[in-house]
Amino acid sequence: MSAATHTPPSSVDSSADVPASFPADFLFGVATSSFQIEGATHVDGRGESIWDRFCRQPGAISDGSNGDIACEHFDRLEQDLDLIASLGVNCYRFSLAWPRIQPTGRGEWNAAGLGFYERLVDGLLARGIKPVATLYHWDLPQALQDQQGGWAARDTVHRFVDYARHVQKHLGDRLYALSTHNEPWCTATLGHDTGVHAPGLRDRALAAQVSHHLLLSHGLAMQAMRAEGGCKNLGIVLNMGPSVPATTHPADIAAARLADAKSRRWYSDPLFKGEYPAEALADLGAAAPKIEAGDMAAMRAPMDHLGINYYTRYVVNADGKPWSAREHGLPASDMDWEVYPEGLTDILCRMHADYPDMPPLYITENGGAFPDQTLVDGHVHDLDRLDYLRTHIAATAEARRRGVRVDGYMVWSLMDNFEWGFGYSKRFGIVHVDYETQARTLKASALWYQDLLRQWRAQG
Repeated sequence: MSAATHTPPSSVDSSADVPASFPADFLFGVATSSFQIEGATHVDGRGESIWDRFCRQPGAISDGSNGDIACEHFDRLEQDLDLIASLGVNCYRFSLAWPRIQPTGRGEWNAAGLGFYERLVDGLLARGIKPVATLYHWDLPQALQDQQGGWAARDTVHRFVDYARHVQKHLGDRLYALSTHNEPWCTATLGHDTGVHAPGLRDRALAAQVSHHLLLSHGLAMQAMRAEGGCKNLGIVLNMGPSVPATTHPADIAAARLADAKSRRWYSDPLFKGEYPAEALADLGAAAPKIEAGDMAAMRAPMDHLGINYYTRYVVNADGKPWSAREHGLPASDMDWEVYPEGLTDILCRMHADYPDMPPLYITENGGAFPDQTLVDGHVHDLDRLDYLRTHIAATAEARRRGVRVDGYMVWSLMDNFEWGFGYSKRFGIVHVDYETQARTLKASALWYQDLLRQWRAQG
């Protein structure tokens, strides 16, 4: 690993021939998640989720908002499906809300809740769009949290397996791809260590145990879904970026290596090597998770794809002080994340080198939050987001040129939405949402993406 440097985005090839870098069967899509867009939290028997409860905690959400309405996607399904189709994408990544399908996380299934996703999937197929689904994007049924501590309990692993089997049985034959978890690092660390995500707990040892249960639930769910039949393109989605030292000082280099072991490799090593990184276990010490016989073997269940969510790199100081791109005069998004497309190429190549038996990769999330302005003429000229997408798609093409099998790229996100602890104050969408009227407006970035896909289809 080298010390943190920044090469201007122009160093990434983003010329007009980029569409030629992607084959005709490549997946180009957009992505969302259930809690962030659906709303209708008390409709058709949906149960309470940990995010419903967390939003009611004073100070938990920066703007005091919640997901009760969000983007009204539940009520505007057909309109939104037409919107997705208008972009020219060939896939759509979404998540299923466990409490909509099984209100308490155990026992009775909710046919009306599953029916919503059946309409969604059938609507996508009718428009020639491949459904790419995720079972868990953080909205655990609150009943499981109340009754047994949620993911802290090993029993929740088995409740998730039941849920995965049920979805595979009823929807699997119509899904192009199905992932178990989205970003288990966020569930474990942000939800149970730093406490900025639901359920808002702060316990390092608890977070480590939760991470273990999440990975175990993935492996056992993979086995159950294989046995059930249906969708044969199964995997998981991990968030990651390269961890690089802030300087060439040996202490910073060592800190960056440990940071990589505690974040990226903590999740990818069990999946592909059947073990946790030794240096990360040593760092945890007594806080390391309790592992039962057979757990690590179960986590290593064969996968058909690996989803990678990339937003930025992580610059690490040995003293633990936060590193700011803006303070170093480097471009950053509205989240204060450095805009660094080269990091996407880097992390893809690193995964390719570290795990030779890795399945095909999808970029399942990539995008930027920027302070959009809706102009008087009704247009949103989000040129910063447009440039972000342009350079990161080019970075994906560069990874392919270097021999990495990347089979898909999905923009985060389709539309502005509830951005977790930030509420509605951060906008990632390529489609602008007026939260008072729910009007959708294609931003400049959406029009650019639409044109890119038109060029790509024309050449194929």
